[in-house]
Amino acid sequence: MFNPQYKLTNNILTNLTAIAEAKGIIDRAKILPRQEIKLRRQAIIRMTHHSTEIEGNQLNMGQVEALYAKKKVDAPDRDIHEVKNYLNVLKFIEKTVAEKQPITEKVILKIHKLVTDKTLAPQFCGHYRPGPIYVVRRRLGMPQETLYTGPEAKRVSQLIAEFITWLKASEQKEISPVIVAAIAHMEIAAIHPFNDGNGRTARALATLILYERGYDFRRLFALEDYYNTDRPSYYKAINLGKTYDERRTDITSWLEYFIKGFKKEIDEVKNRILPLSNRHVDGKIKSQIYLTPEQLKIIDFLDQVGRIAVKDVEDVLSCPRRSAQLQLQKLKKIKMIKAIGKGKTTTYIAN
Repeated sequence: MFNPQYKLTNNILTNLTAIAEAKGIIDRAKILPRQEIKLRRQAIIRMTHHSTEIEGNQLNMGQVEALYAKKKVDAPDRDIHEVKNYLNVLKFIEKTVAEKQPITEKVILKIHKLVTDKTLAPQFCGHYRPGPIYVVRRRLGMPQETLYTGPEAKRVSQLIAEFITWLKASEQKEISPVIVAAIAHMEIAAIHPFNDGNGRTARALATLILYERGYDFRRLFALEDYYNTDRPSYYKAINLGKTYDERRTDITSWLEYFIKGFKKEIDEVKNRILPLSNRHVDGKIKSQIYLTPEQLKIIDFLDQVGRIAVKDVEDVLSCPRRSAQLQLQKLKKIKMIKAIGKGKTTTYIAN
């Protein structure tokens, strides 16, 4: 039975309170849709860049941004696949939350499959490792050092099942989503259920939990930035023991690290959003401030491509034609877009 051990220290409680206060400010802030889209796009790019760079990916932020915009990049295939994969994982997270799918073993395996597509042998993508796994450190002129030994492969499926049982119960116990995300991150890293991609899967799952439980902060944060800025501290915080059973002891220090970092990132989101919110916005625009997630996706597509048709909306939102038409009509009504052409040739551009 999975039952994580930790203490709610003063530091943890103080930071959780500050995070909750910042959440209220960020959620209430009125900013223009295009400003929000830009900030959200930046968060996706930062999440992707930092989560893959932690694992050794060599693409810089500009190259990640180019891949996000579906442009070609001159780089090794593996690096390109890793970045595209993480972008796809973030899309899957949005879809999972929008469809209100519960987090199950199937969801975790899907995240891993997306993370490792074309970078890991197909029989290992979205499948548990068949044998032992070790985290090692190699230094020039020094003997190889084993930093961590994962649990036996035969235990993995049961450990994941126990974790998912705890995850479901955590919602009923009203445990802070930030604590739940931190524990999920630690547990996936500790089980190390896959041959590769464990870190990216753990970080993506933590993001999914935060989004799912209402702590998405308008999807403007990128916690991976905090990890990557000081990788030695990240590794030190998460490596609480050399075996899985050792890591099942007190994880308070990891929670303090995670929650401190989350507060830091949310403070930065608040500092980015408040100046935009405080600018003068006339009455007409104020009524347009809050767009639905679907409408934001349409505007984001417009910003990147320049125009959009009904068929594009069907693809972007994965919705039937009638729903796509209704979404466009709503945006046209509030004067966010205008139609060009008539009938089947109609396209829409920003107003």
